[in-house]
Amino acid sequence: MLSKIKLQLLGVLCTLFLFTETQAQTSASTYSALGIGEFNYSGLTNNQGMGGLGISYGTPWNPNTVNPALSTKNTIFNFEAALNYKKIAANNGTETSDVDGGGLSYVAFSLPVKVNKFTVGFGLNQITSVNYRLRIQSTVENAEVRAFNDIEGDGGISEAYLSLGMVVAKNFSLGLQGSYLFGSTIRTDQLALFSDEGAPVGNVTEYYERLTVSDVGIKAGAYYFIPLNTKSKLHMGAIYQHLGDVNGKAFAKLAAFGQASDPDSDGDLIANDEPGSIYIPNRYGFGVSYEKNNKFVIGLEGQYQDFKKFRSLLDDPIRLQEAIKVGLGIQFTPDYLNVDSPLKRGTYRVGLEYQQTPYYLNETNINDLGINFGASLPVNQLSLLNFAVKVGQRGTTDNGLIRENYVNVTLGLSLNDNSWFFKRVFD
Repeated sequence: MLSKIKLQLLGVLCTLFLFTETQAQTSASTYSALGIGEFNYSGLTNNQGMGGLGISYGTPWNPNTVNPALSTKNTIFNFEAALNYKKIAANNGTETSDVDGGGLSYVAFSLPVKVNKFTVGFGLNQITSVNYRLRIQSTVENAEVRAFNDIEGDGGISEAYLSLGMVVAKNFSLGLQGSYLFGSTIRTDQLALFSDEGAPVGNVTEYYERLTVSDVGIKAGAYYFIPLNTKSKLHMGAIYQHLGDVNGKAFAKLAAFGQASDPDSDGDLIANDEPGSIYIPNRYGFGVSYEKNNKFVIGLEGQYQDFKKFRSLLDDPIRLQEAIKVGLGIQFTPDYLNVDSPLKRGTYRVGLEYQQTPYYLNETNINDLGINFGASLPVNQLSLLNFAVKVGQRGTTDNGLIRENYVNVTLGLSLNDNSWFFKRVFD
């Protein structure tokens, strides 16, 4: 009973620490502390540059992990990888702090087994990410001491995926993606007490929690286009992702500082690699795009996930809400036939991205609004240098919350090759 009470108190703390005065923070996002972290809804670099569009539109030069049905657009072999960097100016209404983080974003391959008919894709991608550092100061009731909580979290859920895309009828494609989900998230909360004179009171205690997942998930997609005339098309797409009960195990312990991660040390062992599952609700997405061939594309897409049904592995009392994402994007190419000017032959993107995140704190929705920019510039006949920039704002300082003004930069490279389809004449 004591272990359960302590676990519930910690869950309440995880929900409330955002409302407390933040003294120092070195994280990629404060809000990744809630639930299972931030979800990646925006696809690869080329998708990110135009508001995350990828359900209804794809290109032959970039893999598509948003809608597996659009992999049939890839008529040549594609390899793409990217790095990501995010910088945030966090503001709690009285103080600000600059935080940042980044690393490898994804690796993706696309191989057309039969051009314009059947395509296989595979790669590594990040589904959720957790990365935050917080120090919280608070007073202790009926005692002349102050409490310092150093709270940290790192990790997330990754996927190794295999996707199939097939043209099943004229202008109509279906796709299926199977993913192996893996990853772990480690969260710690170190509590130290100090007197008003700054002297330590008692011993430093630590709560350590490690959640590990290992399971499979699926995503299905559909794509259809209508030729409006010889120079334009209307594209439509839809996706459905099912993760459901994601199996995992949990280790949690409350002990003296430096001892909580050791199951054999003294302390209160709450969960010792206890098996369980995280329920991640189904995700739906729809989109429509208009294309003027080799000139420009404009599209509108939306995604929906009902996190009211979310359940954590340790049943933490965290209240989440429906997650809604809407993206509006434009892509244009000045002159795709201009072989003398890579800049004119490049593709440029701009977009607007709005998210109602699943976080609902202190009777307040946590919304995210960003402006996207990006481009794909040719580095030889087929390969591309891709980049995307998103400038946005998440959250609010109202009701004791935190507002994050951020800049997110993704830089990637697409290596494309069509020699796969030519028979060798000379050995």
